[in-house]
Amino acid sequence: MYIPSEDRYANPDFYRRCGKSGLKLPALSLGLWHNFGNITPFSQQQSLLRTAFDCGITHFDLANNYGPPYGEAERNFGIHMDRDWHSHRDELIISTKAGYDMWPGPYGDHGSRKYLIASLDQSLQRMHLDYVDIFYHHRPDPDTPIEETMGALDQIVRSGKALYVGISNYYDPAQAEKAIRTLRAMGTPMLIHQPNYSMFNRSVENGLGDVLRNEGVGCIAFAPLANGLLAGRYLNGIPADSRAAHDARYLKPDSITEEKVEKTRRLNAIAQARGETLAQMSLQWVLRDPVVTSALIGASRPEQITENVKAVSMPALTQDELAAIEEALK
Repeated sequence: MYIPSEDRYANPDFYRRCGKSGLKLPALSLGLWHNFGNITPFSQQQSLLRTAFDCGITHFDLANNYGPPYGEAERNFGIHMDRDWHSHRDELIISTKAGYDMWPGPYGDHGSRKYLIASLDQSLQRMHLDYVDIFYHHRPDPDTPIEETMGALDQIVRSGKALYVGISNYYDPAQAEKAIRTLRAMGTPMLIHQPNYSMFNRSVENGLGDVLRNEGVGCIAFAPLANGLLAGRYLNGIPADSRAAHDARYLKPDSITEEKVEKTRRLNAIAQARGETLAQMSLQWVLRDPVVTSALIGASRPEQITENVKAVSMPALTQDELAAIEEALK
């Protein structure tokens, strides 16, 4: 039987308010994507979840098509729920998404009411849950009226199948603003937006962050380590046990350009001067803006989680260090 650490809530500052809601999220959340499919041993998955929770990470993030194969991460998480987590359900924030292709035919993709509600029902069955805490529309659908997509999210909250709803990959600030205001007009506030954001992807800074700030919506950044480029693993080539070497679905070797490697070396020098790893500094950088409620990390080893969590307790980046980071990224 799993008995959590008594110190898991030792740092109350680890939790940050999500926009103007009453909900707090941990500064770091755990993503159950490529590391919870059929290529990862079950015991390793269990160790990652337990380590994260013992470190105070209360938010586990999934999607309907995470795996491989599609649905496998949720199916595996359902087994973990039965073994470890049902007695701790009220301490957890569990999120899932729908918006990408999931099953064949015209009703298994995009943003229709038909797809979103059916997908969430399937997700709940796979995860052995009565509800999720957060349900996201995973990407914009240009062929479905935004009123229909947001109406489905509103219906999902009113049905009790999700406590909160959000959007992901809505990078156009005007589109994100329309989604937020459309949902609010229906009586359901938008809780959160999940964009790709890192030193190598400044998507939030194109006006999207201002929209979220003005509308009181939280932000959770995915890929804050740029799929491993900012984890410090590729400073001297591609290690044989790295993601790029053995699973190019998420980081292709040809995307590790000499220009990016040189930038990571310059960034690594700044991190070393601070007495921390490049990954830790990269997470601090993403979290420097209060609009970012949480950074979504992935992990293949428990040690990666414990090292990343240390970043939250380290001294804040100074203005001089932030300027040095900008210079290193040129």
